Amino acid sequence: MQFLRFWFLLLMVLAFTSSKPIKSVPKLNVLFIIADDLNCALGAYGDSLAITPNIDELAKKGLIFNNAHVQYPLCGPSRVSFMTGMYADQTKSKELRLYVRQTVPDVVTLGQKFRTENYHSVRVGKIYHYHNPRDIGTAGHDDSFTWDRTVNPYGRDKIEEYKLNKVKPQFDGATLSWLEADGTDEEQTDGIGATASIEFLDEFSKSGENFFLAYGLFRPHIPFVAPKKYFDLYDIKDFSVPESSDEYLQTIPKPAAASLRARREQINLDPELAAKIKHAYYATTSFMDAQIGRVLDKLKETGLDKNTIVVFTSDHGYHLGEHGHWQKQTLFENATRVPLIFAGPGIKRQYKLINDPVELIDLYPTIMDLVDFKTPSFVSGKSLMPYFNNSKTPVRNSALTELQVYTDGSKAQGYGIKTKRYRLNRWKLNDILSYELYDHKYDKKELNNLANTKYYKSIKDSLSLILDGRITQAKKRPFGLGRQIKNARPWNEPKRINSKPR
Repeated sequence: MQFLRFWFLLLMVLAFTSSKPIKSVPKLNVLFIIADDLNCALGAYGDSLAITPNIDELAKKGLIFNNAHVQYPLCGPSRVSFMTGMYADQTKSKELRLYVRQTVPDVVTLGQKFRTENYHSVRVGKIYHYHNPRDIGTAGHDDSFTWDRTVNPYGRDKIEEYKLNKVKPQFDGATLSWLEADGTDEEQTDGIGATASIEFLDEFSKSGENFFLAYGLFRPHIPFVAPKKYFDLYDIKDFSVPESSDEYLQTIPKPAAASLRARREQINLDPELAAKIKHAYYATTSFMDAQIGRVLDKLKETGLDKNTIVVFTSDHGYHLGEHGHWQKQTLFENATRVPLIFAGPGIKRQYKLINDPVELIDLYPTIMDLVDFKTPSFVSGKSLMPYFNNSKTPVRNSALTELQVYTDGSKAQGYGIKTKRYRLNRWKLNDILSYELYDHKYDKKELNNLANTKYYKSIKDSLSLILDGRITQAKKRPFGLGRQIKNARPWNEPKRINSKPR
């Protein structure tokens, strides 16, 4: 018996040693690129004016989501939301100047998850909220648990703020402002950020260390600053801004109208001035695109493109005079919709835009699936992996966005959903509900509110039931989250005076 056992073990050893060695599959890295205040004014999204060759080229290699929406159209809440994979009602973060751990102290953020998997997690620039441009050069409202290393670029655009053109004398982070800058790309904050990202890619290509590299740009957020050559790419005569009347405001709920008229100095701008500002936004977007191109070129040069997933998006959309409004903080498509592109090994071009609604909280579980990690139980987002496998079944039938607006001293609570065809927004002010309904088949600009139209009553009623269900789900406490702190207060900050240096 012992003799037979000996020969059996010997044969097993010989069989094992004579077989070919099993090749280990290399782990995938992630290059996460996020712009600030970028809408879908990109060539890849069909904008005929936009000159964005690098993002367009990235889109040709991957998946383009054409109906992606943020969960809160304001920098801080949106960034906390997608970095945790939860709705604002779950993060309890709905204001600026809140650190993520003020409200969900035990959460494992996206970058932190990579750290637990022995990846190198790196931030360059703006990922969590910064007051832009005031906090450039600082850590802003960053989260130290998320990263192994961080870089806070500080460029010529920050130093030369005194040169800005602006629509009002007193400048703050929400004042429409612009500048055709002197100097090179590499002297600007985002250019310095691109250089730092390039250096990290060089380092990782030599060390072989796996990484989650988050490159957060500060543009095209105001002030719209870019070297003059990017302004020269465009003919200012090509730009115009639609007019909006006060009569139009009577057709929408009072909170929706209030969201469109929050900043008085930006209402009814002179048409020539409005065109100049829009031109500056596009020029700044082209500058941003060029910095992304520099980083993507280095990714290819190092060979890291063969095992690195690239994810590109923005923290929310941006009005450029549509509905008579500039910037964000509305429940219109201009503020909620963002570009979302995935590219990299194993991701095949679909040859068309994916028009199913998706949400930015879907980033967390999708990235987890792409790199073969287990998604934390608290994450409310849904993985978009079926689309990578050519599935025609929608992952979602609607995308949910939330916004709070103050009008006449009272707080109005707004929620909206976007389906493939419709948008329904619901506002609650002093316990009274009011609605907006838009049919994108006929009204992509969302100018004709159909909420009180008899023909659309059944559609409104069915969408209202869906919206109510979405709100209920978004308010549920996620399993495994840990502590959830309500009513956290933003940090008080001193006023700062910007003046020309002597």
